[in-house]
Amino acid sequence: MPYYIYRVKPFGQLDKLEEHGAFAAASGQAKTLRAALPPGTPDKVKVIFAENEWQAEELLCQVREPGHPGEE
Repeated sequence: MPYYIYRVKPFGQLDKLEEHGAFAAASGQAKTLRAALPPGTPDKVKVIFAENEWQAEELLCQVREPGHPGEE
């Protein structure tokens, strides 16, 4: 399964930026893209592991509840 890099904008707008076959490449590129974001921008750069683009976008749109402290 590939690693997708998305730019997440306000109101849940998603822009697929890249796709990588290995986590190290995706993570390194995401760090570079995050550093290039203008200061104060509400946009975020996220890496997601998914079977396809549809699943990646579905996972990025899910609301995640914070876990209890100390819970893995």
